[in-house]
Amino acid sequence: MSRQEFDYDYVIIGSGFGGSVAALRLSEKGYKVLVIEKGKWFRQPEDFPKTNWNLRKWLWMPGLGLQGLFKLSFFRHVAVLSGVAVGGGSVVYANTLPVPKSAFFNSGHWQGLRDWEQELKPYYALAKTMLGATQHPYMSRSDKAMLQLAEQLGDKNAFEKTEVAVYFGKVGETVSDPYFEGKGPDRTGCNLCGGCMLGCRYNAKNTLDKNYLHLAQGLGCTILAEREVYDVRPLNADGSAGYEVKFKQSLAYFPKKGSVRARGVVFAGGVLGTVNLLLKLKKSSLPNLSDAIGSGIRTNSESLIGVTTYDRNVSFSEGIAIGSIVHIDENRHVEPVKYSEGSGFWRILMAPMVQGDTMIGRFFKMMKDLVLRPIDNFRVFFVDDWSKRTHILLYMESIDSTLRFTKNLFGGLKSRMEEGAAPTAFNPVAQSVAHKIEAIVNGKAMVLSTETLLGIPTTAHILGGACMGRDAASGVIDSENRVFNYQNMLICDGSAISANPGVNPSLSITAIAERALRMVPEKTV
Repeated sequence: MSRQEFDYDYVIIGSGFGGSVAALRLSEKGYKVLVIEKGKWFRQPEDFPKTNWNLRKWLWMPGLGLQGLFKLSFFRHVAVLSGVAVGGGSVVYANTLPVPKSAFFNSGHWQGLRDWEQELKPYYALAKTMLGATQHPYMSRSDKAMLQLAEQLGDKNAFEKTEVAVYFGKVGETVSDPYFEGKGPDRTGCNLCGGCMLGCRYNAKNTLDKNYLHLAQGLGCTILAEREVYDVRPLNADGSAGYEVKFKQSLAYFPKKGSVRARGVVFAGGVLGTVNLLLKLKKSSLPNLSDAIGSGIRTNSESLIGVTTYDRNVSFSEGIAIGSIVHIDENRHVEPVKYSEGSGFWRILMAPMVQGDTMIGRFFKMMKDLVLRPIDNFRVFFVDDWSKRTHILLYMESIDSTLRFTKNLFGGLKSRMEEGAAPTAFNPVAQSVAHKIEAIVNGKAMVLSTETLLGIPTTAHILGGACMGRDAASGVIDSENRVFNYQNMLICDGSAISANPGVNPSLSITAIAERALRMVPEKTV
């Protein structure tokens, strides 16, 4: 097949951190690029939900008419929070851009393939520049509580401000592009509303549509939103002759279908998108994919705990979503998370924080808590503004354990244990930290009822499933993110993360994608 017979040189499936990097870097190399994204394009302030009670604009459940930007997925071993939109997880993430500790670079499936810490150093720096990383300049109420926590843990220096992808400038003041010598969009100074994870309505958050994707469009990249890829068919055995990519409308009850032909493909739909699609295609169009697809799923060993204060005169909403971090030790970290005022949807899913090995045991402990602490529970459940009065803790570990995703009878994903200890909803270190915060903010710790009753932990950072390996027997991709047994096919998203970072992974996904795309040669005539 001649080059003229292709509609595009590359099709990128997904527009999150890895997909956006691919869109820009391939466009810079002279390739004709198409990005296909199943989520919506949130362009104007009114496109975003003001609060998470606006389920139609917040939640992604197209079958129920909910066409928002936030997806909640449940599996046997974990509940997953993720983003669906042009810009992927950047639209709903908490802006933080930490570099993981050394353990990340020297463990997991990619261990020994490269000196990752040294090799990725320049790409982490490049990613920070592209995402507009800057240290959080304010000290909110939640940050002060975290500083107090660090002091109680015996190390004030364990507290630090986060580096975040936010334009602070002057509050509410709009300026010409401050990042890319005028090639980017205008930006507006952050007003510290705390609504980062609902999608920024004030043009202050450095989402991917304001950097990588914006610049890629300027170079001719096409972005096709509200389309879901369901097939990638190589035009010969190994894809060296190109691929046919088939897609359909993602929000229509009777979806129209379409297809394009491309020289190469980049999978960048996140773990829930990429792994799900590749597991399906291994049984049909891409039979030579590694048997390791779906293996090495990691959860960052997270715990999410909300501590609601009894004090009606304080607000934890002011500031940015995550403004600080406390390093408990080399492998454990905790951050304060916030939502804007009035965004209290999570309150209807909360239950007392307990410990226990069995559902029956935890149920009775929960009932005991409700009976013995009726006033405290009443004050928490019926607090006037849950988001305003709740200091949310995000606890993470870099200690490695893995799940495996496979297909269920209905064509969706299911989880099973693979290696290490199962993710737990009852991490004793996380709960100990929560009890300390209870005393600091004068409140009560609560968790999602799926944790208390079902023992299923929650993560906002599902990773792996298309991990690196030395060959197709040990991994899905090589050390340059190239899919084994297929030509011109890359995986650049969270599914390629091959160890537990123990911190927010967005910067790592971006840096690894930058390195992978650097290896792709320039287009030749």
